[in-house]
Amino acid sequence: MSEIRVQVLLLFGDQAEVVAADVPADERAEPERYPAAVIAEATGIPVGELPGQVLTAEVGDDDRLSGWRRA
Repeated sequence: MSEIRVQVLLLFGDQAEVVAADVPADERAEPERYPAAVIAEATGIPVGELPGQVLTAEVGDDDRLSGWRRA
């Protein structure tokens, strides 16, 4: 597994939209959605404060993120 820095852009219902933080905005792929509650529990950041946060996450073999931590 590798680790990357990500940024939570916004909340969409109970989902957080996440993008790679170290990629220029005009080169980023579409945001991926992950359960906001899972990210909040892993990082200790309240769900409502997730937008704008820069975190680290592990990239799995299936390219899905997990292992959320504060950057």
